[in-house]
Amino acid sequence: YKKNSPHASLNTFADDLALLSVAERTQEAYHACVVHLSDHYGQAPDLLSPEQIRQYFIHLKTVKKVARQTSTQALCAIKLFWEKSLRREWPHELVLVRAPRQFKLPVVLSAGDVRKILAAVEALDHRVALTTIYSCGLRLSEGLNLEVGDIDGERMLLHIRGGKGNADRYVPLPQRTLQLLRELWITHRHPALLFPGKGHNGLGAATATEPMCRSSLQRAFRLALQASGVKKDAHIHTLRHSYATNLLERGENLRQIQANLGH
Repeated sequence: YKKNSPHASLNTFADDLALLSVAERTQEAYHACVVHLSDHYGQAPDLLSPEQIRQYFIHLKTVKKVARQTSTQALCAIKLFWEKSLRREWPHELVLVRAPRQFKLPVVLSAGDVRKILAAVEALDHRVALTTIYSCGLRLSEGLNLEVGDIDGERMLLHIRGGKGNADRYVPLPQRTLQLLRELWITHRHPALLFPGKGHNGLGAATATEPMCRSSLQRAFRLALQASGVKKDAHIHTLRHSYATNLLERGENLRQIQANLGH
């Protein structure tokens, strides 16, 4: 994403991001935030004044009406660009641009809700991927990037590599999930990936070089949610929240749950 940047400071920012211990997807999102700022004014971002940046955040809030999470991500990205790539002190007049904190309870699916949704997933690879994400409390990227060597069948553990903060961890692997993973692997026998992309013709899983597409799994979840009759505003990340809540309701140790989640 840095090769096509017309401004040298954006290329510098891309290089700086690559040195940080953050996921590639986060690097791309942060870079895109600064690109959007630059495009908004039609200027190189290193030429913008603090007042222009302040007005940009006013624009995000009053005109574009972006969500708090979007605004916060833009602020973190621009502040990082300002301090790390430009090596400037963050202006005091920009302290107040952070969106106010919102306290919203996350949507949680009951175990019954999850069973209904997973049962409505049509494709086997999508169903097994979503089951693994729920039963092991994974982030979407953690689930999609799982490899054959991450399964420890003897210890019934799943090795999560490069989680948030680039930290590895082990999570308990339920017997039923292990069985499903083995049944799915037999259908493609990929030497490394557990959830390989199938390609446009649907026949390329055995030789895929990338995991299945995030958007295709997200679409599969949305369709299954609609078909299940579960009337909740749920997303794939809801499965992770539900995993934690359902374990807590069954009396599992809170600290252990946090460790499983990578917190």
